[in-house]
Amino acid sequence: MIDFTLNHFELFGLPATFQIDGGALEARYRDLARDVHPDRHAGDASEQRAAAQAAARVNEAYRMLKDPVERGRYLLALEGIDALAETDTALSRAFLERELERRERAADAQDAGDVAALEAMLGDIRHESRARESELAARLDARDLDGARNGVRELKFLQKVAADVDAMIEAIEA
Repeated sequence: MIDFTLNHFELFGLPATFQIDGGALEARYRDLARDVHPDRHAGDASEQRAAAQAAARVNEAYRMLKDPVERGRYLLALEGIDALAETDTALSRAFLERELERRERAADAQDAGDVAALEAMLGDIRHESRARESELAARLDARDLDGARNGVRELKFLQKVAADVDAMIEAIEA
């Protein structure tokens, strides 16, 4: 079974850094998921319950480490910082204004049925997200935890905008 006292990085044998080896994460996930799968522990009911709990823990850890926002959030949580606390939702004015303008352009493109404009916008959002992921990694490496907290919140916001634009494209194409 697994050691429930390990953090997610330790569980997967990865360093607790933002930049991780995606291939190593995938390979270790497959190994862990296979080892803790409840069907492999068909003994008694308590053994199956323990396997189900271990499988849930492995799946949760994998989901968090695979997603850049969740990985950054988890790294900050290890430092005692809740990056997405409901009581602290402030983002920079410049960031919010830029995203408001982007949302208005997306709404206009949706109204016009302009899938190409929405796809280009989605590409821009993904490009910006990758750049912000690099910035977040640098902030975490430099132990700029406040800057990293802001970076996680901005990335989360960009994820939401990307999902919304993707939904607009799907609505037009449906």
